[in-house]
This record gives sequence, structure tokens and C-alpha cells, in this order.
Amino acid sequence: MSFGHDLDVRVQLLQGVWLFNGCSAAEIGRIATLAVPRSIPSGTEVTREGDPGSEFFVVVEGDAVASVEGKKVGTIGAGGFFGEMALIDGAERVATVVATTPMQLLVLSRDDFNEMLAMAMPEVAPKLLAVVGARMRAIEHSTGVQSTLGL
Repeated sequence: MSFGHDLDVRVQLLQGVWLFNGCSAAEIGRIATLAVPRSIPSGTEVTREGDPGSEFFVVVEGDAVASVEGKKVGTIGAGGFFGEMALIDGAERVATVVATTPMQLLVLSRDDFNEMLAMAMPEVAPKLLAVVGARMRAIEHSTGVQSTLGL
């Protein structure tokens, strides 16, 4: 059996992701039914800055580097996630993410991401927003481009 195709395995993997701490067993079970496992070889460009975004990625294993305008803005490892910004605001991808090692991901489509938010809003939304804010500050610091939000 390949990575994450068993529902119980996906549940166990999601239980180890801090974003979902505080979610009930039923909520994690439902999120696990939405998540699709994906294996990514090292060197793969998972997202590209400026492209439309239609997926949210939870890193189960492996590492990636995020860059904006060719400048590294951060790394993402096991237990991390990316792709949320384009799904939240409907805009283009804000960063390019490239796998620096082989990666095992759980992937949610836009509709499934929205369903996950609706289902687990009180537990997930504050953590998600904190990460989005931190990422925007890192991008602004790295590129010198101020947010268009005026904050």
C-alpha cells in the first residue's frame, strides 16, 4: 500500500499536524476523507508564484523552500502547510515552493479546503490566520514590498 491511501493512516498523519490540534476525532476523520495523498520528488516545483492556486498542502514528510521574486522567504517541513493564501483570497500564488527533499503531502482542493474551514473553523482559523500574517511579514521583509492592505 502506498503512502496515505488508507484512511486510518491519513487520520494519524493529520493528528500530528499542529494546525489540527484541538479538532475533534470526528473533525479529523472528516478532513482525512477529504485529503488526497501525494508523493513529490526532490527538486519538484510544487507551486509557482503568480500561478492560480487551487490546492492546499499539508506536509507529512520532507522539506521545501519558499521563495518570492527569486528570494528565499522560508522553509516548510513536516507538520507545516502551504497554499492557503491563494485559496483564502482567490488571488494568485504569492510564492514558489520547491521540494528540497522527497515529500509526502496531503492535499485539499479549494472546495475541500473551504469545507475543512467551515467544519473546523474555531480550531483551525486562528492558527491559519497567524501563519498567513507571519508569511506576509516575511515576504514584505524579504522583498521590501509593502502589503496593499495598508496595515
